[in-house]
Amino acid sequence: MNGSTTRRGALFCLAGAALLPAAPALAGEKALVHRSPTCGCCGKWAEQLRAAGYDVSIVPESDMPAVKQRLGVPAELGSCHTAEIGGYAVEGHVPVAAIARLLKEKPQATGIAVPGMPSGSPGMETGGEADEYEVILFGPKGRQGYGKFRGSAPL
Repeated sequence: MNGSTTRRGALFCLAGAALLPAAPALAGEKALVHRSPTCGCCGKWAEQLRAAGYDVSIVPESDMPAVKQRLGVPAELGSCHTAEIGGYAVEGHVPVAAIARLLKEKPQATGIAVPGMPSGSPGMETGGEADEYEVILFGPKGRQGYGKFRGSAPL
């Protein structure tokens, strides 16, 4: 093997890499997921975070209301699991796209939530028609819509 073959190979690899889709900008971001030990959908949601490149740890919790209170999640925005990602509380079946937006924009907020357990939301896929639902941004400045989704797709 000579030097020009090695250089040519390296240039070919670099050119090919430029054509590949970009890796998620937040790959490796830590996500600490608090969940009830008896809940199954929480693990499905966490797997979607892992697939998107997040470094996910799951902590079984016997007192989820205390976790939500500690993280500042209003009771009326509650769902079955609560995550800590990038200094924010992420409550319920929030799509990865909404989390990525939150971490990119870094608004002054406590976190985002998908109240309840909408059918078809991430981790709640049943094969039937997905509900339309809204992600809510919440914090000291109040609450506001942060995106509408059907399944994992933004509307």
